[in-house]
Amino acid sequence: MASMNEVAKRAGVSIATVSRVLNNSSSVNEATRTKILKAIKDLKYKPSRVAMRLRSKSASSKLLGVLIPDIQNPFYVDVLRGIEDIAYKNNYAIIMCNYGQDEKKEIMYLDILQSESIDGLIAAPVSENDQRLKEIIKNGMPVVCVDRGLIGIDVDIVCVNNEEGAYVAVSHLVKSGYKRIAYISGLTSIPSSRMREKGYRKALDENDLFIPELVKYGNSSYDCGVTMCAELLDMPNPPDALFTGNNLITLGALETIHKRKKQIPGEIAILGFDDMFWSSSLNPPLTAVRQPAYEIGKRAGELLIQRITDPQRPCIQMTMNAELMKRSSC
Repeated sequence: MASMNEVAKRAGVSIATVSRVLNNSSSVNEATRTKILKAIKDLKYKPSRVAMRLRSKSASSKLLGVLIPDIQNPFYVDVLRGIEDIAYKNNYAIIMCNYGQDEKKEIMYLDILQSESIDGLIAAPVSENDQRLKEIIKNGMPVVCVDRGLIGIDVDIVCVNNEEGAYVAVSHLVKSGYKRIAYISGLTSIPSSRMREKGYRKALDENDLFIPELVKYGNSSYDCGVTMCAELLDMPNPPDALFTGNNLITLGALETIHKRKKQIPGEIAILGFDDMFWSSSLNPPLTAVRQPAYEIGKRAGELLIQRITDPQRPCIQMTMNAELMKRSSC
């Protein structure tokens, strides 16, 4: 790769003059600027982001960090698409880190992102008491939380109304005639999991149908769906309907149901929180709660860029509505 020194020699100027052009300084006349830009093009020179930031403490990295707990979860894939589209539109690139709901891994990635001098961060916190993320916010880093918020600190948040989405879903199961409605929850340390359970409980309590032993607590994974669904089906009096806490749990539960050769919805109904592109392709098509994942990512990206531009503006908590997609699995 060509160096800045080679660009300077080709253009017949000093390295300092090349640096001023790269940093868009107005102190270089147009004839010299044109000559330097031609040398850069001819030599296919690519300036180092790190070097440019070192030369100018005020220079923006034009990088945004994105910290998510599970890249295998299609919900976060759609959130990332929304973030990336807004970032690209505003001349930012993103660095994505997948921490796997592991606090030590999250801390490692937060250190790396800070060392890369990112301009801002979009994060799904490991918990609502995420101390490291709170520390970063207090130190002045522009941050937007997605899917999960933080308590005890002001921060921009974009999420869905998890309680209402779950309440509408389980109410649909009740209205459809189901009496023993089970729930496989994700991690209870995650606020969204607890709010979905709250909506589930509210719908059942209103109809005097809540049965404590039909609630299973897992870790939001595919394997959790497989295992917890098996435990429910092995009960002497198994559930006649199943509400699953996210799309990975749904897929795991479906594997168990199909391996047991249970008919859906004849022997057991299933309704999942998270509607993915494959939901209508299943047999039977899956009834699911649709989150506007792409829109969540898009709004988070917009809020972060606004926060970078105006660090003093009031924090915004944006709560979007979920939609029940009624199909044939219940």
